Amino acid sequence: MLENCKNAQERWGGVSQIIDRWLQSRQTLLVSFCQLSDKKAFNDGDREAGANVRTLCQQLVDYVSAGHFEVYDQLIQEGQAFGDTEGLQQAKALYREIDETTDVAVDFNDKYLETDDLTSLPKDLSELGVALETRFAAEDRMIDTLHTAHKNQLA
Repeated sequence: MLENCKNAQERWGGVSQIIDRWLQSRQTLLVSFCQLSDKKAFNDGDREAGANVRTLCQQLVDYVSAGHFEVYDQLIQEGQAFGDTEGLQQAKALYREIDETTDVAVDFNDKYLETDDLTSLPKDLSELGVALETRFAAEDRMIDTLHTAHKNQLA
């Protein structure tokens, strides 16, 4: 039994590090988002704002990709390893909620990655902000459901 606990800690203890790095990138994304959101009007050809939008786009894509291709998979595997049927069911519903916000993020990225036309940026940032708020809440619930719930089993 002690060996099983040790193996679980070795296997799933790394998930905490993945989540920590991911949440740090979330914070960086939020800082960039807030800096842009604080500005109320944007002029065409505003190079600084354009560069800031492209930075936000890159951070957004990196964050969303890490969630879909790294973090969620690790959380699902952890839930499966602990036989957490209820947690996995909740995670499916949360994933659907998260997935809906992915479209908003991808659309924002596609629109602003290569353009200098920032006239609709305040409106689009507002829509992105709502999507991010929904996404972050669902991701936090997924972490609580599939990772934090098993911490005592890892100790």
